[in-house]
Amino acid sequence: MTVDLRTRYLGLDLRSPIVASASPLTGVADTARLIEEAGVGAIVLPSLFEEEIVNEEIELSRSLETGSEQFAEALGYFPTIPSFAGVGDRYLSTLERIKSKSAVPVIASLNASTAGGWVRYARLMQDAGADALELNLYRVAADPRRAAADVEESDLELIGSVRDWVSIPVAVKLSPFYSAFAGFARRAVERGADGLVLFNRFYQPDLDLETLDVVSRVDLSRPADLRLPLRWIAILRPQLPAGFSIAATSGIHSGTDVLKALMVGADVAMMTSALLRHGPGHIRTVEAELRAWMTDHDYESVAQLRGSVDHAAAADPSAFERANYMTTLHSWTAPQDGAYPPPA
Repeated sequence: MTVDLRTRYLGLDLRSPIVASASPLTGVADTARLIEEAGVGAIVLPSLFEEEIVNEEIELSRSLETGSEQFAEALGYFPTIPSFAGVGDRYLSTLERIKSKSAVPVIASLNASTAGGWVRYARLMQDAGADALELNLYRVAADPRRAAADVEESDLELIGSVRDWVSIPVAVKLSPFYSAFAGFARRAVERGADGLVLFNRFYQPDLDLETLDVVSRVDLSRPADLRLPLRWIAILRPQLPAGFSIAATSGIHSGTDVLKALMVGADVAMMTSALLRHGPGHIRTVEAELRAWMTDHDYESVAQLRGSVDHAAAADPSAFERANYMTTLHSWTAPQDGAYPPPA
């Protein structure tokens, strides 16, 4: 039996539901090419962070002005810089280069900190040839003076502003930390989002006990991390408009993970950590597992598989809600006779 893996995401026709999400691999033309050759349906470039651009400009100005406050004549020796290829310029150049050589859709990713930054760089990415845009809403609401409604409205305004200024499809990559996530998702659709990417992984700070410094540590995802996206995609899929796109991300490591994401209603499954661990060739392994399972279970296409176990189709819809919590607690079985392993 021939299995049809084609899917549609953000109005784009993809040859496979396996998408390479933002990572250091997708931001380099050579590795992006290897990822495409391995069979992905689309490539998401790493995020362009507005803070990187601003910090670079500040450091350049500081370097040029060094000594001018002590030596007035130094102002006459400032070098002439007719052009400066900054972070933003290099990002757009990479986007153009990857797009020019790619046969699959290339999705740009943007994380800005100001309304003007979102709109400006969204337009530049569109002009550079991006097939779609992923808005990466990545921030911690740490100001106690801002209510949840204010934070959410600010994010919704950003979505609406970008939607008004670009014509390419716009997906929004969200965290799961909104106070009423289903309601926020619905309002994101109303403000013009063409798709949701669930979920953004916040990289948590750690402490170095020797230096007492706050340090950054990158922990790659595990398959268990997929459970949160599975729950929310299953809940949202029947409630969102037909044709609205949903991408599952976090915890996609195998063909089994891709299957689960599709079954609850995702249009694509995005993969990062598994590619960083195993390299671009791992996509072939995942696709082979996906095809084998679908063949064994008589599924002819991704379209037939998609949404077969979402909230509306599940035999027990409450399994995606609070009842799941109770079932999980009661599923734990302690070792017999208290036979716990000895302390390490």
